[in-house]
Amino acid sequence: MANKAQEVGGIQFPFPYVPYSIQKDFMTELYQVLEAGKIGIFESPTGTGKSLSLICGALSWLRDFEQKKHQEEALVLETGTVSLNEEKAQPLPHSSSCQDTTDTLRPAGEPDWVTQFVQKKEERDLMDRLKEERVRKEKREDRLQLLRSNVQLKYAAKRARKEEEELESLLRLSREMLAPGAGNEQLESGEEDLVLAEYESDGDTRAACGVDEDEDDLEEEHVTKIYYCSRTHSQLAQFVHEVQKSPFGKDTRLVSLGSRQNLCVNEDVKRLGSVQLINDRCMEMQRSKHEKKSRAEEEKPKRRRQEGRAACPFYNYEQMQLLRDEVLVEVKDIEQLVALGKGARACPYYGSRFAIPAAQLVVLPYQMLLHAATRQAAGIRLQGQVVIIDEAHNLIDTITSIHSAEVNGAQLCQAHCQLLQYMERYGKRLKAKNLVYIKQILYLLEKFVTVLGGNIKQNPNTQSLSQTGTELKTINDFLFHSQIDNINLFKVQRYCEKSMVSRKLFGFTERYGTVLSLTREPSKLTGFQHFLQSLQPGVTGAAPPAPVEEGEHRVLQPSSPLMHIEGFLAALTTANQDGRILVSRQGSLSQSSLKFLLLNPAVHFAQVVKECRAVVIAGGTMQPVSDFREQLLACAGVGAERVVEFSCGHVIPPDNILPLVVCSGPSNQQLEFTYQKRELPQMMDETGRILCNLCNVVPGGVVCFFPSYEYLRKVQARWEQSGLLARLAIKKKIFQEPKRANQVEQVLMGYSKCIKCCGQVMGTLTGALLLSVVGGKMSEGINFSDDLGRCVVMVGMPYPNIKSLELQEKMAYLDQTLPRAPGQAPPGKALVENLCMKAVNQSIGRAIRHQKDFASIVLLDQRYARPHTLTKLPAWIRDHVEVKATFGPAFAALRKFHREKSGPS
Repeated sequence: MANKAQEVGGIQFPFPYVPYSIQKDFMTELYQVLEAGKIGIFESPTGTGKSLSLICGALSWLRDFEQKKHQEEALVLETGTVSLNEEKAQPLPHSSSCQDTTDTLRPAGEPDWVTQFVQKKEERDLMDRLKEERVRKEKREDRLQLLRSNVQLKYAAKRARKEEEELESLLRLSREMLAPGAGNEQLESGEEDLVLAEYESDGDTRAACGVDEDEDDLEEEHVTKIYYCSRTHSQLAQFVHEVQKSPFGKDTRLVSLGSRQNLCVNEDVKRLGSVQLINDRCMEMQRSKHEKKSRAEEEKPKRRRQEGRAACPFYNYEQMQLLRDEVLVEVKDIEQLVALGKGARACPYYGSRFAIPAAQLVVLPYQMLLHAATRQAAGIRLQGQVVIIDEAHNLIDTITSIHSAEVNGAQLCQAHCQLLQYMERYGKRLKAKNLVYIKQILYLLEKFVTVLGGNIKQNPNTQSLSQTGTELKTINDFLFHSQIDNINLFKVQRYCEKSMVSRKLFGFTERYGTVLSLTREPSKLTGFQHFLQSLQPGVTGAAPPAPVEEGEHRVLQPSSPLMHIEGFLAALTTANQDGRILVSRQGSLSQSSLKFLLLNPAVHFAQVVKECRAVVIAGGTMQPVSDFREQLLACAGVGAERVVEFSCGHVIPPDNILPLVVCSGPSNQQLEFTYQKRELPQMMDETGRILCNLCNVVPGGVVCFFPSYEYLRKVQARWEQSGLLARLAIKKKIFQEPKRANQVEQVLMGYSKCIKCCGQVMGTLTGALLLSVVGGKMSEGINFSDDLGRCVVMVGMPYPNIKSLELQEKMAYLDQTLPRAPGQAPPGKALVENLCMKAVNQSIGRAIRHQKDFASIVLLDQRYARPHTLTKLPAWIRDHVEVKATFGPAFAALRKFHREKSGPS
């Protein structure tokens, strides 16, 4: 792919081909947003080369930024002096501490020689820092260049690693042979791992995992970089491949980050299956390594306790340093990173984290960037950096989802029972602080069950609740009514994190199956034994079964219920005004639940926009953008002057799209699919007649979206009864969106195959009709290009359920929090409208995926004709919308459009 460097407004944008004019505009606007340190909301429809515009625009800015910094540093180092006033005007890298010092007010009347002395010292400190950074940078470049040019170095390093592993294996064998026999230990072999270590103090901030302190000293400074995040690993992999193909593919230091579940190469750990279990086991293995290292320096009085705990063989500092360099030498996606880690016998998870400081572009999933604790654990520092959030149309929902938590009665009872028996078995071995916190957790679990109206000592499956229904409480009210407002939940949360009690508890239940028979009050737990056995099939009998053998591991193991509950406890530490607790009491205790609902996602996004130099929120369909401006940015304290909106048109010619709003059907039935009217037989029949007419003139595939699965089921049943379904099947083979995700691929393949066959054989059947649901599997992420989506039909307006308590609370919160603009709907009502139109925009965006594609878009509901509703459509569709009051002109326009487009070119 040739490099076609484009100069726009004096800025050089390397590009793999001659870009569209909208791509030039996109890159220029993006460059200016990053340079000015603003927040940008960018909309670029699918098929317009958004990813490539983001890559070339952002990396062009980073290239120029680095060049400017390099020139400024070189000037300072050559002259040997720097004016601190100039430094303030154009800050040098990592000079924030120096600025803080100079900005501090000095005592009035201070002698000139004191001021000069302080200034000279600051200049010397800055010079020293710049020199150190230059040395570090040169060493890194030399190291990477050596790896690029000298392949033998990699093989030599691999040989050294093999020799080291063999030596370690021999040493381990000799230690095992020399180890003393089991003395007077009462516990079974390996059971020491399950006992909680002494919890030293509530204020203990030492890391339980990660690099050693001496290793931490070697960490490089974080260079200015771009963090790019998207929703799924497949989207991230696609972005990395675009970078590889771009003009920046050879010279960019890129690192792909992922979860332990995606990056772990230790088969014993991966076998655990659950994300939480993999995380906990990995951290436990790192803790084991560090404990061994620190205790080796002591007199080793408790050496035997550590023998059952193995450190991860892939967590080796030298191996991971080499992996880090190999990651930075060449752009790699997640799969390539894992393959590299396996070959080098180095951990890709930690190796990629080591590469973050020197990386120029960091590619990572949403959750890792938007969740503060995950961000910190991954070593991500946002101060002064650039963040690009792609596929951001559901950013608000994502933040809300990440920080929400739900637990049911079965989980609460199971966790209580497991923890009670854990304490019964190991209580005499636990230190006082562990016992105090375990008793607090047991008390919390008991009170949560009481709030639901149940009894902690009975089987939740057989407990019928006298009072059913759903109610919302503020966090403070919930804590008060639960009688837990006297417990410091921050300390309990910290204890759970540091002690890893849920991991220990899982190991305990994994080892002993369901429950241990207690000697004190066996009668009270009889019901629980049957309940827990029903949750874990394959385990029988109340007596403790033998420990699970290594070869008997299940493919996927469920995580401990306490792990879910820890998330709920963390949510309860949210500020009272920012969240609510939904108490749902159903027929039985096991079906009842407690759910934390986050009302203010901005509280978690505020830190990102505060720390970053610039933030770009991008997507194919970002309309309506008022949600981002008001709910996310304004509430996060971002001033309107810092927000920049950019929306570009499509690359298709204007006559390749025909968007229609149809207000009535063939029999003049007014189309208004309100909740009261949409189930009327005449409304369902009119919809069928409209589709019959469309299928007669539209070639290839027609995708029709309904507001819900239930409504689609009712419509289909009505059409079958009236014969409309049979009429539709004459022209189009009918496919329906499945409810199960694993059947989607099969349906899509059948749909695609049918359209392809019809295109080759000119018969009565002209294609296929796919009946889909808004917000379902087909409405997002699916590509209906060319003949797969020649017409997209939207039946009604998919408003969310206004009776939902969660939605009502969110609306009330926005009405109280956001100001109401003159002449505008209340913020709560605007939220409902925006949720509806976001869903519509995502669905109709499935068609027209490239420059030569064409399609018609039919919106069946007269409410779409309202001016304020039309403004919420994407600009490239809105500018061409035709409103048809009657069906005749709409049908004529459709027939003409498809005849012209499908005729011989």
